[in-house]
Amino acid sequence: MQSPCCYLLSLLLLSGTQANLEGTFTIRLLQTTTFQNTSFVETEGLGLLEDIELLSLDKQTWSIHFCRPWVRPALPRADWDTIENMIMIHLHEFNRVINAGAMQMDIPYPFVAQCRAGCVLYLNRTSQAFAYMGYNGQDFLSLNTKNVTWTLSQDTKFSRYVQSVLQNSTAFTEVVEIMFNETCVDEMKMFLQYGRAALERQEPPVATVFARTPSPEQLLLVCHVTGFYPRPISVAWLRDGQEVPPSPALTSSPILPNADLTYQLRSVLAVAPRDGHSYVCRVRHQSLGSRSLLIPWGNSEVVLIAGLTVGLLAAVAIAATLVLWVWRQRKHQQMEESESRTSILSEEA
Repeated sequence: MQSPCCYLLSLLLLSGTQANLEGTFTIRLLQTTTFQNTSFVETEGLGLLEDIELLSLDKQTWSIHFCRPWVRPALPRADWDTIENMIMIHLHEFNRVINAGAMQMDIPYPFVAQCRAGCVLYLNRTSQAFAYMGYNGQDFLSLNTKNVTWTLSQDTKFSRYVQSVLQNSTAFTEVVEIMFNETCVDEMKMFLQYGRAALERQEPPVATVFARTPSPEQLLLVCHVTGFYPRPISVAWLRDGQEVPPSPALTSSPILPNADLTYQLRSVLAVAPRDGHSYVCRVRHQSLGSRSLLIPWGNSEVVLIAGLTVGLLAAVAIAATLVLWVWRQRKHQQMEESESRTSILSEEA
């Protein structure tokens, strides 16, 4: 029997061309299969290069949907046709093995089985494969890549059954050995080259600072940072110019995705109202280069208000000057007209 997770991964690891992108990159294949009963099974699948969706699996037909226009050209049409056919074989075999084990061990339905497999390409262009299985959201089995064996994450009759099936598969061992050779490296380079523009995309962060008052004794300073890509970012609070160290008063949300394929997060600092210190949120991101985004609390509002006031005063002064000039022009015109009438009357007399 073929390995349920790693066999599918090997289908995507074909030969490729050289790419010049530097860094560590990961390809992940995610599979979630819901076993409603022995005869009704629903599967979802997704392939990722870093956080970029490469392909997804149609629930009904198990056919491949390409998420980016450059994914399909990365491999010849014949290779994709082969991959689709082998996905069918993999899923049929996966469902058969899991269902057989569930019935033997009296596992109650419904339940969810998950697979996460892939490989990492490091900066020195070496690679490492990985594979994990889950059951109802909990770790189930993991692949020990050193000796190509499955390790139990939870010791149950069901996990030992699945472990035994995988471990006794000659095809599985052969696939893993192929993955540790040049196959993974070559395929990763292929996707890196075709997806260069997507991987090199940069969106600068936009940050705002505001406050919440959960109680009269506490002020929560919130730094909301959004719209940035790629995902890595550094957000810190400065108190009187010095970085605030980690403490229970300093919390941060996870980095969350936006609908436009950017990210957001919030950093919250609890302080005492009117404590006499100045606070600044500092944001560092790849898109900013060596610069930092500094958003002060309080001072920014003062500057904004002061700038607005100066602007209004300038506008009022200009308007007053124009009114005075118009009034003087009209007054001068009236005087000239009056003098002209007086001169005409004198001549008539």
